Amino acid sequence: MSLLRNAVVRFFVLSLLLVGLPLLGVWLAGRPLAPYLQFPPVPTVREQAPFSWTAFALLALLPLLFVGLLVAWLQRPVHAAPLATATRARSFPVWGWFGVLLLAASWGLAWSPQGDTAALRPYTFTPLWIGYILVVNALACRQTGRSLLTDRPGCFLALFPLSTLFWWYFEYLNRFVQNWYYDGVGSFGAWAYVAAASVAFSTVLPAVLSTWHWLAALPSLGANRGEFLPVRVRRRKMLAWLMLLVAGGGLAGIGVWPQYLFPLLWLSPLLILVPLQMLAGERTVLSNVRRGDWRPVFVSGIAALICGFFWEMWNYHSLARWEYSIPFVHRFEVFEMPLLGYAGYLPFGLECVVAVDQIARFRAAGLTTLVLPQLRPTEN
Repeated sequence: MSLLRNAVVRFFVLSLLLVGLPLLGVWLAGRPLAPYLQFPPVPTVREQAPFSWTAFALLALLPLLFVGLLVAWLQRPVHAAPLATATRARSFPVWGWFGVLLLAASWGLAWSPQGDTAALRPYTFTPLWIGYILVVNALACRQTGRSLLTDRPGCFLALFPLSTLFWWYFEYLNRFVQNWYYDGVGSFGAWAYVAAASVAFSTVLPAVLSTWHWLAALPSLGANRGEFLPVRVRRRKMLAWLMLLVAGGGLAGIGVWPQYLFPLLWLSPLLILVPLQMLAGERTVLSNVRRGDWRPVFVSGIAALICGFFWEMWNYHSLARWEYSIPFVHRFEVFEMPLLGYAGYLPFGLECVVAVDQIARFRAAGLTTLVLPQLRPTEN
């Protein structure tokens, strides 16, 4: 009973912080709350601040730091046999070839010119990503004989409804910063759009975590390279409270100064979830960093970046698609996304992992038993 009570209390606190803080910022700014609570959402386009080299240089520091650390880590010698060699590799499974065919057919339909298939083009996102998810799981199976889909099918299927709720939360945050909007969805009614979007959003977590599982099976990323820049913090509770203060202020701040604090949309949820786990004396997705094992960080960031590349590429010529309007850094587009926008996928990968971990805790089960058995975090 105490476990259930703690889970309910944590869920309430998380909901209050993640949903309430941006609204608090809007209220403090003296603006009406109704537009931010409207559902189904009404897409709008906000005129954003012009490009700034200063802002571009400052925001480029995070991805440059990530790339620098990754390159330095990859140059270290492997101290033990790669995890990917622990299981004999197999042939590419038959269901993986079905994924290839589904992906190819959906991609061709999504980018097809106007014609007899035009009515189907707005619905290609979900089958395209189902195809991708099958292919990535098949690659993991070929590498080690194991995959997220085959090892934990129940948990794998549970990721789909969880993913829908997960991405609707980022849609909620986007109401405050209005960094992206959707085009080509005018044929949908309000609730038809919600239904179609919810199905499409359901593929986000399965795609990222399936990619995570495949990457962790690769010798270069799954190998143990020994201690690498351990980050040991003595006053962990003080750090956790500081992170909560900064993240909470950031979430409230996007309701007040959305043009300046929009990057915190991708950082603040992570900086709220992780310190709450730290204060509860639990392990976190960053626990391995304490002993110099950066694999969970690197694999999470790369997995989300790979998915992000394909999200943006397949979106580029699709009929129903999203477009961007980002202040200060909207330049050097790769597909529709400004170059620096890809940096948001790095913390987003960790947020995908933490979100699943948090749900697993509500079920009194650890993340390592759910989807990430290969990179077991150390205990706090």
